[in-house]
Amino acid sequence: MSATSEKKVVINKRLKCLPREALEKLSQTELIDKVVQLEAYNFQLRNLLQKKLTEQDKNDEEYAVIFGKETQDKVSEETKMSNKLKKQRKFDWSNAHRRHVLLKITYFGWDYQGFACQEDSNDTIESNLFRALSRTCLIESRATSNYHRCGRTDKEVSAFCQVISIDLRSKHPPESQLNSDALLSEIDYCGLLNRVLPKNIQCVAWMPLRSPVYSARFDCVSRSYRYYFPKGDLDIPAMQDACNLLVRHADFRNFCKMDVHNGVTNYMRNLQSARVQACEERQSNTGYDMYYLEIQANAFLWHQIRCIMAVLLLVGQRKEKPSVISNLLDVDSNPCKPQYTPAIGLPLNLFRCDFRDKTTRSVNHPTGEDANEDAMDTDTQETESSDSPDHLQERDLTNWIYNEENLQKLIENTQCEWTQFSVKSTMIKNVLEQLESLLEENFEPKEKVLAQVILLQDSVKPRQYQTLLERKRCESLENRIEHFVKKQRLIVKNETETAD
Repeated sequence: MSATSEKKVVINKRLKCLPREALEKLSQTELIDKVVQLEAYNFQLRNLLQKKLTEQDKNDEEYAVIFGKETQDKVSEETKMSNKLKKQRKFDWSNAHRRHVLLKITYFGWDYQGFACQEDSNDTIESNLFRALSRTCLIESRATSNYHRCGRTDKEVSAFCQVISIDLRSKHPPESQLNSDALLSEIDYCGLLNRVLPKNIQCVAWMPLRSPVYSARFDCVSRSYRYYFPKGDLDIPAMQDACNLLVRHADFRNFCKMDVHNGVTNYMRNLQSARVQACEERQSNTGYDMYYLEIQANAFLWHQIRCIMAVLLLVGQRKEKPSVISNLLDVDSNPCKPQYTPAIGLPLNLFRCDFRDKTTRSVNHPTGEDANEDAMDTDTQETESSDSPDHLQERDLTNWIYNEENLQKLIENTQCEWTQFSVKSTMIKNVLEQLESLLEENFEPKEKVLAQVILLQDSVKPRQYQTLLERKRCESLENRIEHFVKKQRLIVKNETETAD
């Protein structure tokens, strides 16, 4: 560990997209190698898309060129386009005003492939969001929108409070945008977006910002997630004891999926709180009572909460002692993660995000999405003293702006979702009651069947349980770094080099 602490591991950007100036310096052989590499990558990507995309996705404009759809009915397509252009005049962005805002988004992620856009799928939250932003002419393009997201949720994960920062079209010039009259008469951002977004992805509120470089990602000081689960046969007090051992600033490499190939080599995170709470005050004292794990930190690693939940479920089932948390956080004694399956993503919800009043980023900081986007969230660090004169100035944050009509419509949509799933849940519960009474009447079993938690463990039920510390280990962090350095994916630099 001492060697890696003195040196910094970074992604080898030479393997990524090079600017024109850098390409001009390459030799003919290097350029040919680069072309061959790109063609091989395009071939792989095309095959991947062919397998994964639906027919509807393949017919979308952005994928049509890849699959040669443009050759089909070319004449009729041109006439359709010309008619469309006649009806719809292109928006003139040269005279448009823009303002920097936060948007609060809520979504149910179980029908989507995650939040962030993906090369091999069009069915993500972010893809839907940017289609809506472009369709409503609130942004010219993603590249010019000064966009950052607070958290990157995985496949099936939901959010009540996903927050993004972005530049949106405004009715008013910058000097008057924060006036009360301008705020009252501003574009109804949430209402406009919600009319074109899917009903399970909706904008709740927006907030005008004073700083043009305020970032939903880098200025977020804490994120809170909730993981919902049934009581089943779990020992809730033991799970809470284990939660208490999680609250610390520590190396969580044994509680995540290592993302070394994307340059993530620092696994220190400040976990601020962790608790297990009943969803409702009145409990039936059965395995069907619902609970949630609420966990708060400055930032999270890839699959960190799902890995933590997997271990907590083992503690709740009395297969592990709460002290296993301390053992796994002791990376000197346990530098390699034991092999175990993370809990499923469906019950996870990004519930709350807290932001600093004033950004720590300078006004001349480059806007747009930054490097290392592959990490779920990024560790946030203060770059200024809280006692500095800048912190005594006006806050960059203002107040969330809600619209009564939009909230009523959002409640209506969510109530429809609730009705659909509550009806299903009630029907299933009635069937369970009938089946459980049949089992009691006919066989008088010694113990009740309490298998509600198995699904969360990806339906894995081994015949003979092996404790975590006795299991086969994953590869160490140092070995992974060495592997990707050999592959020229990563470069090890001295701290003095990175400071230049």
